[in-house]
Amino acid sequence: MTAFSLEDLIECYARGVFPMAETRDDERVFLVDPELRGVLPLDRFHASQRLCRTVRSDRFEVRIDTAFEQVLDECAAERPRREDTWINPAIRGMYQGLFARGLAHSVECWRDGTLEGGLYGVALGGAFFGESMFPNARDASKVALVHLVGRLRAGGYRLLDAQFLTAHLVQFGAVEVPRRDYHRLLEAALAVEGDFFALGPRASGSQALQAMTQAS
Repeated sequence: MTAFSLEDLIECYARGVFPMAETRDDERVFLVDPELRGVLPLDRFHASQRLCRTVRSDRFEVRIDTAFEQVLDECAAERPRREDTWINPAIRGMYQGLFARGLAHSVECWRDGTLEGGLYGVALGGAFFGESMFPNARDASKVALVHLVGRLRAGGYRLLDAQFLTAHLVQFGAVEVPRRDYHRLLEAALAVEGDFFALGPRASGSQALQAMTQAS
């Protein structure tokens, strides 16, 4: 795929397609529009009691957008059960550009000054497109996900796009929806304006859980 502008990329997300690469070393980028889309329903998100206790304990200090590039690098890094990823330099540059425009965000779990886990994604209207997450410590990426859901609920978001359904996401209530249904969900979400900072730049675990469970 030839290079295109950030406006083109934003339009792709608004149409329900997203960029990927075969490997981190492959210079090519292609657009994906899955027939079945993974979605995490914000009003039916499930976290286990054990995970909720971990979130409430504030074992990790959860920050927003303080180390976006580091989160990108961690998500692209080689890991024991994942030797390669789809985040190549071109895609990395795209997300850096979206972050500079305020359209991409990272949720980061810190402990003793070290980034232990996190996730990043793209925010557009009332939709959040989750891109990737990483754990360097037990439960770190899960805690980041709970904080993300609480933040999206507090900010009036309508859609958390997980792209593909995985066994890891199923435990939180993720489902697959046909492309046509997903596009309807996306259209409705883009009609509202979410506030990613409704909980402020940082929030405690109790605040995140309260926001996660409050009525829409």
